[in-house]
Amino acid sequence: MDHFPAHWGKPRHEQQIDQYNTMPLYTNVQKTQAASGPITHTQSPVVTGTSVIAFKYKDGIMMAADNLASYGSLARFRDVERLIPVGEHTVVGASGDISDFQYLKHVLDSLMTREFYMDDGHVLGTPHIFEYLWRVMYGRRSKFNPLWNSLVVGGVHNGERFLGYVDLKGTTYKSNTIATGFGGYLAQPILRKRVEGREDELTEEEAIEIVDTCMKVLFYRDARSMNKFQRAKITKDGLQISEPTSVSTDWAFAEGIKGYGA
Repeated sequence: MDHFPAHWGKPRHEQQIDQYNTMPLYTNVQKTQAASGPITHTQSPVVTGTSVIAFKYKDGIMMAADNLASYGSLARFRDVERLIPVGEHTVVGASGDISDFQYLKHVLDSLMTREFYMDDGHVLGTPHIFEYLWRVMYGRRSKFNPLWNSLVVGGVHNGERFLGYVDLKGTTYKSNTIATGFGGYLAQPILRKRVEGREDELTEEEAIEIVDTCMKVLFYRDARSMNKFQRAKITKDGLQISEPTSVSTDWAFAEGIKGYGA
């Protein structure tokens, strides 16, 4: 039985006047649709994350991503981790559809579990994980949500720093600095200016300061970001993903902007 009065339709006595037209008249088509299931307004709700930044510094790789996952324009989830450890010396960061990233996390967990139980003395390093994700993304590109954006794979393998990018079409490249999403427009110029050419001399303190600067700019300029993010540090000694942190911001400059409004 349908307990919603608005769904009951017109009264049996059709001559009764519905002055305000509050009772919908159901047609046979509407009854058929209702019988097949509830009326839905969207078949594919999508929750997405924004930029990931990563770069090389003297001792290893530094990465960062905020903790916001947006449902369209709604800042829905504020504690989503978009940097995950894979093994002991690799971190994978994702921007784009969160459900696809959760699927890939499950795939990577299964892969690392199988490798552990093989116990053959071989350990998957960062380059191997990068190549594996390349083939997974390319081979299953039709299965992923079209809003899926990109992955950043960073780590240290045999003493060498590794940093690579892969997207859903299998496009890959390796670089000393990488920024996805709006970070490609807002943070990448900062990374090119402050990092490229200085990868072998940047200290950890300088790297953290650069991360904070980039995340502050993204918070100011990217409407889908928030001032709560995590940093990942990968060195030859292992990896460390920080607790969510924030940087100090100041919006007082907005009062001096001219040309908009009264």
